[in-house]
Amino acid sequence: MTDREFPDHYLDGYDRILAEVSATGRRLTRDEISSRRALGEQAAEDGHGLRLFVGAHLAAARTVWPSAPGSADSALAAVQQVIDAFAEGYERAQLLAVRQEEGARREFIDDLLYGRSDLGRLAERAERFGLRLSHAHAVAVAQGPVAYEEGGPVPRQVERALNARFEDRSVLLTTKGGRLLCIAPGHHDEILTYFAKQAHAATDGGQVGIGRPQPGPRGVVQSYEEALNALELAERLDLDDPVLRAADLLVYPVLTRDRQAMADLVADTLGPLTAARGGAQPLLDTLTVYFDSGCVAAEAARRLSLSVRALTYRLERIHKLTGADPSDPSHRYMLQTAVIGARLLDWPAKGP
Repeated sequence: MTDREFPDHYLDGYDRILAEVSATGRRLTRDEISSRRALGEQAAEDGHGLRLFVGAHLAAARTVWPSAPGSADSALAAVQQVIDAFAEGYERAQLLAVRQEEGARREFIDDLLYGRSDLGRLAERAERFGLRLSHAHAVAVAQGPVAYEEGGPVPRQVERALNARFEDRSVLLTTKGGRLLCIAPGHHDEILTYFAKQAHAATDGGQVGIGRPQPGPRGVVQSYEEALNALELAERLDLDDPVLRAADLLVYPVLTRDRQAMADLVADTLGPLTAARGGAQPLLDTLTVYFDSGCVAAEAARRLSLSVRALTYRLERIHKLTGADPSDPSHRYMLQTAVIGARLLDWPAKGP
């Protein structure tokens, strides 16, 4: 906006105030300060920049001042009061607008993730936040040692990094349940990969679950749930990978789809381990580490801080109790599936 285009009504009464204050040495009255605040609020609501108005007030003061009697100190004090009041009103209006925007954003996120709004209306609101729900989207969820809130230092840090890298992409970053969420176009996997890297660093080593790209508004919900399930699986299975992709973990939902069948497999295959001295848990841990080590006895022994001989003894004990030999490929699949099932069902702590 040029000086010629500057709307003069934002300076209504300003020259009169300067003249009177300069002549009398008085301070601005309460009504005069209120009027400047109101004009500042109006300027913010009309979408003008504050810097423009500061310059306009100073320029107007230079115009009025030569013809205004009285002290320079009084005139300068008046200019300061006017600009302070104008800026206060401007900032108050901006803060209110930000809060309203945050409220609308939060309401949209809740409606989107819980499917509580008409799909057509939801798609219209999504465009306001840069999302086109007719396209496929994927969701990444990051969690750390503490809960994260909208506007906190960690979300701001991650958002700055994303904006700097992908400023022209349709990305929505928010928080939900103390976690960080990133919703991105499904064909831009690099966005969620970068988000995962930034979030892992910002959350002091937290984990990130990434759902699969899914089409439409319901697809966002599905991808979000997949990301949450990936984090839940990581907790139940003690997975320490910093990034967990739902697409890489599909075998686990398949294994637990028939919970009773899995419980039967665990009880029938591993149940005899409860007869061991010290219970089933030490031997179950041995099997877990043995399979995680690629069935390499020396590596499993190192991870368990055992000698290879002690590890071999444990494996032989498992064979004797269950009738299944962990080193025999024909028995290995059944045992490993049962071990995964035990971890998913929290057996033996919670029983069969």
